[in-house]
Amino acid sequence: MEATVLMDSDAIRATLTRIAREIIGDNTDLSNLVLLGILRRGRPLADRLAGQIGALSGVTPPVGSLATTLYRDDVHAGVKHKGETHFDFNVDGRTVLLVDDVLAAGRTIRAAMDEVMDYGRPRRIQLACLVDRGGRELPIQADYLGWSVSAPPADWIAVHLTEIDGEDAVLQERRD
Repeated sequence: MEATVLMDSDAIRATLTRIAREIIGDNTDLSNLVLLGILRRGRPLADRLAGQIGALSGVTPPVGSLATTLYRDDVHAGVKHKGETHFDFNVDGRTVLLVDDVLAAGRTIRAAMDEVMDYGRPRRIQLACLVDRGGRELPIQADYLGWSVSAPPADWIAVHLTEIDGEDAVLQERRD
C-alpha cells in the first residue's frame, strides 16, 4: 500500500490555529458556543480547537463527544460502538460546532445533527473538519475546513492524532 503525507504535525497545528481564528471571527458570542467532537478522532480535534479558541480569545468553549453509530442510516447488526455520547451542557439556543476528522459522504454528519436535535434545539449548527476527501452523497459541507483533497473512492484518508495514535499526520493511502 502506497501512502502520501497530506499534512504533518506542523501543518495540522497551523490548520487548527487558522480554523480557531475563523471560528472566533464568525461567532461574536463565544459564551454561546459549544463543541461536540464526533468520536473517535473528532473529540481530540474538538479539545484542541477549544484550547486554541481559549488561548486566542480568553473564552474556552465546553467540549463534549458524540457517538453517532446508533443514528447512522447504514448501521448494520454487529457494528462496534466507538464510544459513548457525553456532554454536560445544554444545547438549546446555543451554537453547536460539530468537529470531525474527515468529511466524506456526509452520512456521519447527518447522523450527528440528528443526535444533537434529540438533545435540544440549537440556535445553529456549524461544522469543522480537518479534511474533506470528496465523494459527497448528501448536501453537507464544512463551515471550517483544513484541507480538501479529491481522493478516488478506493483511497483511504487516514488521520493520525497524538492522543490516539501517538503522532499527528494525515495520509492518503492508495488501495488498489
